[in-house]
Amino acid sequence: MPADAKNVIANLNELRVLTGNSDGAQRVAWTPGWQKARDWFESKLQGLPVEHHLDAAGNRWVTMKGASERVLVVGSHLDSVPNGGWLDGCLGVLTALEVLRGLAEDFDGRPPVTVRLVDWADEEGARFGRSLFGSSAFAGTHTISADRVRTDRNGVALEEALRECGIDVSRIGDAAIEREGAAAYLELHIEQGPVLEELGLPLAVVLGTKGVERHTITFHGQEAHSGSTPMAVRRDALAAAARLALEIRSIAGRHKDAVCTMGSVKTFPGIVTAVVGRCEVTLDQRDLDADVLASMLLEAQEASQRFAAEERCTVDWSRIWSIEPIPFNAELIGLCDAAIKETVGVSHRMPSGPLHDAAEVARAGIPTAMMFVQSLAGISHNKIEDTKLEHLALAVTAFDRLAAKTMQWIRQD
Repeated sequence: MPADAKNVIANLNELRVLTGNSDGAQRVAWTPGWQKARDWFESKLQGLPVEHHLDAAGNRWVTMKGASERVLVVGSHLDSVPNGGWLDGCLGVLTALEVLRGLAEDFDGRPPVTVRLVDWADEEGARFGRSLFGSSAFAGTHTISADRVRTDRNGVALEEALRECGIDVSRIGDAAIEREGAAAYLELHIEQGPVLEELGLPLAVVLGTKGVERHTITFHGQEAHSGSTPMAVRRDALAAAARLALEIRSIAGRHKDAVCTMGSVKTFPGIVTAVVGRCEVTLDQRDLDADVLASMLLEAQEASQRFAAEERCTVDWSRIWSIEPIPFNAELIGLCDAAIKETVGVSHRMPSGPLHDAAEVARAGIPTAMMFVQSLAGISHNKIEDTKLEHLALAVTAFDRLAAKTMQWIRQD
């Protein structure tokens, strides 16, 4: 039986009611809201001929054993950003669940190859700034020493938050055992941008993901009384940071399709009557070309040093995380293209600016493909995130076809 889009949409709506409010989705990883979503998802596995468990990094694996031990992995993530949308990540997980339901009916619970659904832990990195946490542990690209000491805005360490969820940060690398037998990985996701809507197309094949450089930048000045300190002698750390915030727009503008974003600013002491003595900001830079990405990073570093000196401050840089541009598998891209054309008659190929767990899976050497479905107004990470229901239905159908094609491809490989 083909995957039933009505089931997927019903589950999406049920999850939205369970873990959202008037401000949007509240499923930030390593929080009670996320745990509630995962418990709900576990309840949806009842009656399916599957085994499920959490790995050492907190990723949930649902396995339907097949005639072959070679594995097709399908999935995405249930976690959200604060006040997020109703589709980001969970669309891929719940569509994958529906694919499993269809296989259970078609093959009496024993498909031609083993199929595993994965709900990756902490794709968003919303609480601690470390995106793709679970998938990087799976891929062997984790950074335990740097990650364990990351803190959230309340000073809680990542290591402590993981411990509360039953995860030992020092052992997350053991998640690599889940790579055994993996022959392909497929992920369905909303586009999160405006391209498909502008083209009037519902679906697209993803060619790969842009590379990312993400840093914390700290400007150090001197705290001083805001009433008694003349402007000419101030060492205002916020002033230096503000100048960099404007400069990164010019840096990105010098490179086609590049983006730079300063998304977080913290000032200390953070009161209206004091000149800012320390200012911490985060910088996210992305491009498809590794050389361009390296050039943008150097330009931003040089600009920060210049502005710090001009404001009589100093500046330090600390890398949060980085990933090189990741192309997806050419043969699976072809299968994805065919599945979309069979479903809607026309396909489109495009890169992804946002990060996805698929990039980490591809880094591990596993053939990978992604499918995008149109996002209305190009909005995501926001409560107004939406996609037409008819486009969601087309995405479920096309992804189901892609899974069937990929299983055949695995058997013939």
